[in-house]
Amino acid sequence: MSLRSKKSVWRVPCLAIAMTVVAMLLLSVAALAQEQTTPKADVFIGYQWLDPRGSVPIAGTNPVQSQNVGGMPKGAGFAFAYNFTKNLALEADSGVNFGDVAKNIETVSAGPRLTWRGEGINYFAHTLFGWNRLNDSFSGPHNRIGAILGGGIDIPISRGFGIRLFEADYQWVSENFSNVVPPSQPGLRRPNWGGVRLRSGILFYVGGAPEVPPTASCAVQPSEVMVGEPVTATATGSSFNPKHDLTYTWSSSGGKVTSKDNTANIDTNGLAGGSYTVTAHIADHKMKKNGEASCTANFTVKEPPKNPPTMSCSASPASVQAGTSSTLTCNCTSPDGVPVTVSGWTATGGSVSGSGGTATLDTTGASAGPITVSATCTDSRSLTTSSSSQVNVEVPPPPPPQASKLSQCDFPNVNKPWRVDNTCKAILDDVAKNLQQNADNKLVIVGNAEPTEKRKNLAAERAVDSKAYLTGGEAKQGIDPSRIEVRTGSGGTKTAEYWVVPAGATFSGEGAQPVNEGVVKAIPDHPAAPKRKAAKPKAQ
Repeated sequence: MSLRSKKSVWRVPCLAIAMTVVAMLLLSVAALAQEQTTPKADVFIGYQWLDPRGSVPIAGTNPVQSQNVGGMPKGAGFAFAYNFTKNLALEADSGVNFGDVAKNIETVSAGPRLTWRGEGINYFAHTLFGWNRLNDSFSGPHNRIGAILGGGIDIPISRGFGIRLFEADYQWVSENFSNVVPPSQPGLRRPNWGGVRLRSGILFYVGGAPEVPPTASCAVQPSEVMVGEPVTATATGSSFNPKHDLTYTWSSSGGKVTSKDNTANIDTNGLAGGSYTVTAHIADHKMKKNGEASCTANFTVKEPPKNPPTMSCSASPASVQAGTSSTLTCNCTSPDGVPVTVSGWTATGGSVSGSGGTATLDTTGASAGPITVSATCTDSRSLTTSSSSQVNVEVPPPPPPQASKLSQCDFPNVNKPWRVDNTCKAILDDVAKNLQQNADNKLVIVGNAEPTEKRKNLAAERAVDSKAYLTGGEAKQGIDPSRIEVRTGSGGTKTAEYWVVPAGATFSGEGAQPVNEGVVKAIPDHPAAPKRKAAKPKAQ
């Protein structure tokens, strides 16, 4: 191994030791730095050391010999990254190194970068793809596709400036020396280089949200109290480092303060009525600057007044039928917030009973008209007030009209079981008289038949024949047919029932079915005799 190669071998561990010492110094400084906001972009400029871990062919040798490129300590690196989010960025990278065996190696790459941002320190990893250019003394310049994979540690110092403590990358490229190496030496003709790249330098941060100074907000509950009642205050800090412990200091312009962390209690015993202010001071002693914020909140102490209670009463329902009940409710409150009770229920009619804020009025025996119900509210200081509500008692309305059975006819005729006989006609005359005297009444005729009677539609015929007598029989009663409805019933008797239905009432006879008068026709009492055929004239 040549002296130059030995020096290259020792440069890497020496550089690593130096970077470790620098890291320890910078970490001690970074421990004092507060968490930084994410910049819009960052720019790196710094030193770059490269060992490509490859060999280049020596022109003029046969077979072709190679020489190890070795470490290239002369170099510089540049990178620009645009941060889409706190953790993801697109990075453009460029680097160049100069040496003896390889005059220079240049790279231009781009790819994604992931960053974990901690308190005073950032860790990143990136994967870059792009262009590699090798210029050596034997084979000339070569342009190839390459890749860079690695990561490092950044130390933010201020809003616009930081230090890249170190960056360690694996740099890969597939070289091509086919212009000077014959196919018989494939390993040297198209070698793959996989080297190490180390960087360190400075960072410039561009853009990003401005740092938000810490703020504090205070709240009290309740904001108004009577003398002697406690007040609870709370303080909330914003934009402080959530990883740091905060110190809270409380004070008040009146009352005794006891506190724990972000909560304080104010004892108002002995205070005069008026407005007071409680103040909280929040401090983060680990922050280098802007680590404090204060807030205030006001509360009012009221001296006990002596206002009488207020009460309102209501009835539900407000109108009832005589003999029913209504519920009375009285709501009583004290403007001074002292306890109250409701009692002393009275009524101008009926009877009232109850306790507390609720009572019941019984209107049994009460006359129609309004009844006034009253109650009294008393607070703990014996101050009173009264209130009342009215319940209107109404006379029950008359019951709705009902259909009623006026009379019925029997049909005893064995030969003509449908026939309306003289006895039934007299009954129907009375029915017709009722309908004539009450023009709004209607009539429902329900015909029945015994189970032993086998004549089809016999019950319907009895109803239809009764209707025929009322509307056009020999008595000429002339009742409008539209006022009469015929039905069949399930009475199981040889009868026809006559039900009067007043205006507003309905007939709902159980089992009664309407008769189809288009099918069942009235049977005349004395049917006409059939016409005799005329005699044929005798032949001459």
